[in-house]
Amino acid sequence: MKKSFNHNIKVYYEDTDAGGVVYYANYLKFLERARSEALSEVGLSNLQIKNDYGALIVVKSCNIEFNKSVHLEDKLKINSFVTSFTKTSFTMNQSIYRNKDIIVKSKVHLVFINKKGKPIKIPENILKRLKPFLSIN
Repeated sequence: MKKSFNHNIKVYYEDTDAGGVVYYANYLKFLERARSEALSEVGLSNLQIKNDYGALIVVKSCNIEFNKSVHLEDKLKINSFVTSFTKTSFTMNQSIYRNKDIIVKSKVHLVFINKKGKPIKIPENILKRLKPFLSIN
């Protein structure tokens, strides 16, 4: 079984539209929070990466498929795992579940950049911490 990151969230009023359904752009926020928590799980943070390595992790592309709607106070689980690495980037698949139902499936391409916005090599220490979560689908 693949090693993955898991993050639980609850849908709040601010996440929904007038009909009480989660607004589609908020799923991107949920996925971002899960990626930040994944970094935390391996002993890192976005601020630490910026301060210690002079790097930022930015989204180059995101493919997202919406399967079902979720509503106010639904409890969700976000599952994330790495599917590939290059010298400067990695791809992460993330799925949002409500119970056993897959609500959203996404594929996010993330790139390490310097303060000038140029791609840089992923620091070896970070790569070593993320590699256990590599799972090829």
